[in-house]
Amino acid sequence: MRVPFLDLQAPHHELRAEIDAAIADVLDRGWFIRGQLLEAFEAEFAQYCGVRHTVGLSNGLDALHLVLRAWDVGPGDEVIVPSHTFVATWLAVTFAGATPVPVEVDPATYTIDPDAIAHAVTPRTKAVIPVHLYGQPADMTGVMAVAERHGLRVLEDAAQAHGARDQGRRAGALGHAAAFSFYPGKNLGAIGDAGGITTDDAALADRVRRLANYGSSRKYVHEEAGFNARLDEVQAAVLRVKLRRLDEWNARRAQVAARYAAALADGPVALPQVRQGAEPVWHLFVVRSAARDRLAAHLEAHGVQTLVHYPTPPHRQAAYAALAPAITDADPWPLATRLANEVLSLPMGPHLAERDVDHVAAALRSFDGP
Repeated sequence: MRVPFLDLQAPHHELRAEIDAAIADVLDRGWFIRGQLLEAFEAEFAQYCGVRHTVGLSNGLDALHLVLRAWDVGPGDEVIVPSHTFVATWLAVTFAGATPVPVEVDPATYTIDPDAIAHAVTPRTKAVIPVHLYGQPADMTGVMAVAERHGLRVLEDAAQAHGARDQGRRAGALGHAAAFSFYPGKNLGAIGDAGGITTDDAALADRVRRLANYGSSRKYVHEEAGFNARLDEVQAAVLRVKLRRLDEWNARRAQVAARYAAALADGPVALPQVRQGAEPVWHLFVVRSAARDRLAAHLEAHGVQTLVHYPTPPHRQAAYAALAPAITDADPWPLATRLANEVLSLPMGPHLAERDVDHVAAALRSFDGP
């Protein structure tokens, strides 16, 4: 028996007729960039998240970067980021010319610790980027309280949290702005690279839209030096189809997570924990083991494909070598390093069958590690 980590064909098989019709509509219209279908998706996603504005963009990294640019974050500024995240969170800060300042995460939820943010603020701090990692919303009440005390902007990295809620409000409406990725493997995924931002700030939305279009609001008139970071009509059309199924698919993911949790309650791994008031969307189901690599090999031998999110923390990447010393006992962010050595993502998705979940759980329970 073989259980893949994620089946990217299944959602398209389920929605084949609707997706084919949506793409055909784009071809029939003959308008491929910044058209009516993008406008429709932006309005629908803004309504879904509970905000006034969405701007469709080329990918999640551009979404993070352009918000920081639109806030005039740049050289000499600092942006607080989690120590345990995908490197794109840090790269956005670097692309804006600012300095990422890592702080450790809550070891239970893997999301940024508001107390750690408070201790990292300096006169140069301009913003903080909480990441809703693995589909678990960060403690945004705590984050926003710290930000308000210090006059900081808050940019949610919601790349893995489409539909997640904290205290009843959806990701995308919890900070001053949010950045989403619609990469194919996301809960709301396009059929190529795609992204976007959400915000209630009309001026911010307008500037991000301008920056993403070569710094231009009118054709051949460039108010500032911008970028080419637009979401095309094909991706917008596909995302509109999938958005209508997002809540249903997230509910299926929650059922998979609950089945894992029940089957592995007394198993040999640490299970993900959910903070009170948080409603995760289970982009990933991540367990921890001190014998992670041996566990992954054991599961592979039983036909279970797993992945590690993420095997090397950002501060140990060559791109950020200047932030941390060479690997010694004096690791400045030891929890991030420990998590990178212990986390393991089990198969997860809205099309994962119960028999597959049970097979994964049985294989994991048979592991004789710590």
